[in-house]
Amino acid sequence: MSEHHKALVYTMVLVSAADTNMTDRELGTIGEIVSHLPVFADYDRKRLTKDAAACAEMLAKDDGLETVLGKIIAALPEKLRETAYAIALDVAAADGAATQEELRMLEMLRHRLAVGRLPAAAIERGARARYMRL
Repeated sequence: MSEHHKALVYTMVLVSAADTNMTDRELGTIGEIVSHLPVFADYDRKRLTKDAAACAEMLAKDDGLETVLGKIIAALPEKLRETAYAIALDVAAADGAATQEELRMLEMLRHRLAVGRLPAAAIERGARARYMRL
């Protein structure tokens, strides 16, 4: 397993845990993303629970958020940073409404991942379209 897989899993866990309530829908979305996106084709899906738990454990420590963000940025090649932002948005949208904490986390991720305003707006618009309900 490559470190970029772990970084993408950590990104999704960060957003899901931002409001201290990791919902079943969010966890299901993380599982679906790992099962279906090409970037995870060579990821051992049996590691998902272990990788997510490792992230949650780090987050529980003092300065955990900075530690996890640092690991994400260090492990993600530039070409996967927009992918990371897109899957973070998918996790936030999974339960139908993003909390203020999730929105702040998304903004922090966008800045740390150096996703520009226009690409971010396009990615956000795509997520909104995918998760729209009547």
